[in-house]
Amino acid sequence: MLSCNFLNMQHDIEMVNNSEADWFHLDIMDGVFVPNITFGQPVIKHIKKLAKKPLDVHLMIVQPERYFQDFKEAGADILSFHHEASTHLHRSIYAVKNLGMKAGVTLNPHTPVELLEDVVADVDMVLIMSVNPGFGGQKFIENSYRKISTLKEMILRRNSPALIELDGGVTLDNAAKLVACGVDVLVAGNTVFSHPNPPEAIRQLKMLGT
Repeated sequence: MLSCNFLNMQHDIEMVNNSEADWFHLDIMDGVFVPNITFGQPVIKHIKKLAKKPLDVHLMIVQPERYFQDFKEAGADILSFHHEASTHLHRSIYAVKNLGMKAGVTLNPHTPVELLEDVVADVDMVLIMSVNPGFGGQKFIENSYRKISTLKEMILRRNSPALIELDGGVTLDNAAKLVACGVDVLVAGNTVFSHPNPPEAIRQLKMLGT
């Protein structure tokens, strides 16, 4: 939703509700962990009132554990936080789970997936950033394909239930290859909202992922 029209967010929420999209992806940025500021819990509460699909909330903030309860109360169904921002990763994963949300761990482009070896069986989702976090519309980082394949092998080896989510530079041209590498969830803000027919863009992405 970072790419939606913030002057008419209700229209875009209803578009997603009526489309083939599975989730709403909400990027929360604090201007400290990443060089951008977006929105927080009050906006999420309003989105929750209109959304008919789960809210997938991605925290790009320092000390994310301070706000798990707040985002649960705001309406998050899935809560992802960054490996780079969490000192006690295992504790944070279970803090999210114990609040009744699905727990996701996010990796920046430079962070090796091997660092998740000890927790991959505990998480519900791993979010791979295929651009440097902070702004929409960036170019896809090609090394992401290798990271996805490595992560998929790790998930299978550890018998983990984790989904692989990918955010950044997803287009109609690379979606099929990403799914073939092991991605389960594609985040495609700019590709959808810059399309002349956003529901059609979503439909095409879904077709490429099957």
